[in-house]
Amino acid sequence: MSPLALSVVLALVSAVAYAAAAIVQERVAASAAGPRYAPLRRPAWWGAVVLNGVGAALHVAALAYGPLSLVQPLGALTIVFALPMAALFVGRGAGRRARHGALMATAGLAGLLSLTTGTDARALGDGDRWLLTGAAFGAVGLLFAGAHLVGRPALRSVLLATAAGVSFGAASVFTKAVAGEWTARAPLAEWTALLVLSAFAVGGLLLSQASYRGAGLAAPLATLTVVNPVVAAAVGVTLFGEGFRYGAAGAVAALLCGAVAAGGLVELTLDRMTPAPESPAPPAGPARGRGKGPRGSDGDAAGPEIGQGVDVGAVSGARADLEVEVRSRAVAGRS
Repeated sequence: MSPLALSVVLALVSAVAYAAAAIVQERVAASAAGPRYAPLRRPAWWGAVVLNGVGAALHVAALAYGPLSLVQPLGALTIVFALPMAALFVGRGAGRRARHGALMATAGLAGLLSLTTGTDARALGDGDRWLLTGAAFGAVGLLFAGAHLVGRPALRSVLLATAAGVSFGAASVFTKAVAGEWTARAPLAEWTALLVLSAFAVGGLLLSQASYRGAGLAAPLATLTVVNPVVAAAVGVTLFGEGFRYGAAGAVAALLCGAVAAGGLVELTLDRMTPAPESPAPPAGPARGRGKGPRGSDGDAAGPEIGQGVDVGAVSGARADLEVEVRSRAVAGRS
C-alpha cells in the first residue's frame, strides 16, 4: 500500500472512531442520571474517551503519511459517518433537514480545509502562545457563561459545542507547536505548552460531553467538527504565517466555504429548536347520559357543543315523556 493510500485509510478510520465516540457520548448524555460534564462512574463514557484517543492517534498517523490538505478534509467526514451509524446501531435516525444541514457543514468545512496550506509556516513564539492561551480561555469562558444564560436546550448545546471546538482547536495548535519545537535532548523543555495543551484537551472533552445532553447527536457533533479545525486554521493563518491556496481567489473561496458550513450549522440548530408537531386530539365519542366522560363545572358530564348532532341512545322501557334541557355549552339528555 502506498503512503498516500495508507494516509487515506487512517484518516477514514479516525473519522469512524470519532463518530463512534460521539454516539457513545450522546447515549451517556441522554440518560439523565450522573453529572453533565464528567460522568466518571459510567464505563461507557470511558469507552468514548478511549475512542476519542484512538481517533486522535490515527489522525496524527495519517498526517505522518499524507499531506495536510488531504487528511484534514477527510476528518470532516465524522458527522457523515455518525448519522448512519447512530441510525444503524442505536436507532437514532435524523430527519431530512438535519441530514441536509450536516452535509452542508461537512462540504463547507472540507472545502475550507482543502484551501489552506501550511507551507513556510513559522514557529509560535512565547508572546503568541500567551496571547493564544488568553484569547482561547476567554472565548471558552464567554461561551460557557452564555450557554448557562439561554433557555433553549438546542441553543445551549450549540454554545457548549462551540466552546468545546475552540478548546480542541487551541489544543491542536499547541500540539503543532510542541511537535515543532520538541527535541530528544530536552524532552521537558515544552512542559508549559504541554500543560496548556492538556488543559484545553480535557476542557474540550468535558464541554463536548455536556453539549450532547438534551440536543441529540447531529447539531453538537457538526458544530464541534466545524469549529475545531476552523479555529486551528484561523490561528495558522494569523500566527503561523500560513495562507490560502490560489491567493486572493482562494481567500474568497474559503470565505464562501465558511459561509456554507455556517449555514449547515444554523440549519441543524433550527432543526433541533423546531417543536415537533402535536398529534391531533381523538374525536369525542357520542354522549350517552350522565356519569360518562369528563365532568363540567356544573357536575354534569361534558356533552357536545351547540350545533353538533346529539345521540342520546336508545331509551329503555316505556317513557311517557322526555325532557331535553338546552344549556349554554352542552346538551344533556334526561329521562
